[in-house]
Amino acid sequence: MLRALMFILPLALTIYAFIDCLNTSEEDTKHLPKVVWVIIILLFWIVGPVVWFAAGKRRRTAAGRSGGGWVAPDDNPEFLKSLRDEKPGKPGRPEESDEAGKADDDAHLRDWEADLRRREEELRKRERGEDAEG
Repeated sequence: MLRALMFILPLALTIYAFIDCLNTSEEDTKHLPKVVWVIIILLFWIVGPVVWFAAGKRRRTAAGRSGGGWVAPDDNPEFLKSLRDEKPGKPGRPEESDEAGKADDDAHLRDWEADLRRREEELRKRERGEDAEG
């Protein structure tokens, strides 16, 4: 079992490093071209992956930015600042659009209420019709 593990572990590491290298953009590879890194990983299948993970790839910082990568909104200080700055009447959210949005919401609400009243009336008519038959 230990002999199998000594073969499977480096093989898994090599496969993972190979796939990671292929998925890494050319701009994020360091020191050597991507093709050379692939050859190093495959030829030196124990040392190659270790060197790839240690020196071959530009790593992302804790905020997830190495070259402008995506950051979750709750981790993005610029987004959080824009939320604090958004107030009615300020640029980006004029009062007119708020008023129009409220009018649209009120119109939808009135339509839903009318539809609900119509359905309730249909149910009452059905119940009265069934009671008269039975």
